Amino acid sequence: MMKSTELPPYAQAMGMEFAGTDNGSPLIAMDFAERAMGRPGFLHGGAIGGLLEMAGFTALEAELERQGADVRIKPINISVEYLRGGLPERIYARGEVVRAGRRVANVRIDAWQSDRERPVASCWMNFQLSPKKT
Repeated sequence: MMKSTELPPYAQAMGMEFAGTDNGSPLIAMDFAERAMGRPGFLHGGAIGGLLEMAGFTALEAELERQGADVRIKPINISVEYLRGGLPERIYARGEVVRAGRRVANVRIDAWQSDRERPVASCWMNFQLSPKKT
């Protein structure tokens, strides 16, 4: 599992960072930058999707760490809903583990900007959980 203060190289290259925790789940933030721009003045959908994915992984890793589970996680599926255009401002994402069983985990993730009640995008991620091979 990744350390709670470090994100993978892709997330770092996109400018993503930990912005604290929210109800036990890591809050991931990304500032608007040219590297994440799609059509002029808006965030690229892929950048938003990447932020959602990082929030999903970090939420699941935090939950598994709380449970003391030492498992390997593998994403099975991600389903993203883009709800509005991402504006040129900071965007946040937080995942919530809905279920973390022995073999499968389901995580719901939301991304928002200035108003949490008006999400920019949301998604479901499903993960396969398996014992780590020694």
